[in-house]
Amino acid sequence: MPHHQTVPATVTVFAGPTSWIESDAVAQCHQVAALDGMLHIAGMPDLHPGKGAPIGAAMTSTVLYPLLVGSDIGCGIAVFPISLKRVVPERLAARFPDLDVPLGPGDGDPAWAAVPGGTGGIAAGIPGGHTEGLGTVGRGNHFVELARVGTVLDAAHAARLGLAAGDLVLVVHSGSRGFGERILRAHTEVHGAGPAADPAAYLAAHDDAVRWGSLNRRLLAARVALALGAQPAEPVVDQCHNLVEVRDGVYLHRKGAAPGDGRDVLVAGTRGTPSYLVAAHAGAEANHSVAHGAGRKMSRADALRRGKAKHTVEELRRTPVGSLVVCGDRQLLFEEAPTAYKRIEQVIGDLVEHRLATPVATTVPLVTYKTADAGAGQPRERTDRPDRRRGRFSR
Repeated sequence: MPHHQTVPATVTVFAGPTSWIESDAVAQCHQVAALDGMLHIAGMPDLHPGKGAPIGAAMTSTVLYPLLVGSDIGCGIAVFPISLKRVVPERLAARFPDLDVPLGPGDGDPAWAAVPGGTGGIAAGIPGGHTEGLGTVGRGNHFVELARVGTVLDAAHAARLGLAAGDLVLVVHSGSRGFGERILRAHTEVHGAGPAADPAAYLAAHDDAVRWGSLNRRLLAARVALALGAQPAEPVVDQCHNLVEVRDGVYLHRKGAAPGDGRDVLVAGTRGTPSYLVAAHAGAEANHSVAHGAGRKMSRADALRRGKAKHTVEELRRTPVGSLVVCGDRQLLFEEAPTAYKRIEQVIGDLVEHRLATPVATTVPLVTYKTADAGAGQPRERTDRPDRRRGRFSR
């Protein structure tokens, strides 16, 4: 039943006066607020413009809008403990598997044994029966990272999660790959940016994509753990930040915003800064949500242009915190440079200031995997590209 609205939706941005928030992103929040049935838009401190809807926003409405969730339904960040005897980042970077090569159900890969449902022998056990792209990380800001727990800010809370300073973790940021995209496309081809004609049918497909994303993060963590000679573990944190839920009788859409009602959330920094594990306790004004990461401050095109003027490929392969980046795609290296993002400390500071979250611990990158390096798994000396001839994997 169409809902004709007379009172415009409210917009609140949870960022301090010194925080970098693009006017385009705020304008997008107000465009969304003008849609039929919208009630309240909460912009997170990592708010930035997206395709058709802001990223870093939680949006309530009496109407379900698939576009407000976007194509990467189920995208999220999970944290897995990992135990390794010797940590030599250069050696470990060379052992990361090629996470662009998908796993097939029933292909006998040992990673399957580490996920709920066991061997992966039957496609029926895979959400939505979507078997393409399983165990792959994807592009953009997705990554798998070996990190060390740095500063512990709430020892009791960290201990409840089984974490202490110096522990190793795998941080996995990935979504539903082509599955969510297919669901959104099926909607937009018929309804464009309009509401879901059959909310129940959309939600059923959406829920499959959310489960698929979580399964995929487990597969990715298991693949990497096994390749590094460790036993796969259950995640201590796994929160999706692109989803819609029915809450208090209305639709709560989150696009780049993590559930913040009593959950533990890993707010991702960049590959050259710490990330923050936080205890989230956001209320109704923030649409029960918190930031999901540092948030872009430069478009990909700008990051590419400015980065090429400022950095060499080698510089981008070793980060300011001394970690290594595995990335065979030179353009992606520039687009995802740490300087393309806001300061994570500012984002966390805004969450604390607005009483949306309490920091528990930081994680500091050791090896960040973006996409396979040419000849993944091979020794890192190569002469396959002229610009890479400056010796070993040293950035």
